[in-house]
Amino acid sequence: MSTAVPDVVDELVCSARGCRGEATWGVLWNNPRLHTPERRKVWLACDEHRTHLGEYLEVRGFLKDVVPVTDLERAAP
Repeated sequence: MSTAVPDVVDELVCSARGCRGEATWGVLWNNPRLHTPERRKVWLACDEHRTHLGEYLEVRGFLKDVVPVTDLERAAP
């Protein structure tokens, strides 16, 4: 059985519309109609938008986990 692996992240900027705040959280999700079961897409969230982004995905059944950005793999500069 394969292990879920989050996508690599680049800039640590919040994914909420109109927010340019520093991301401190990774909101991990998967749309089973589009992604393989082990795929974890990542939305980045600042402290202010963590709950909102998580709830948006949870209502749709896509939310898998919320982790500190320090737990995510960063893209090479």
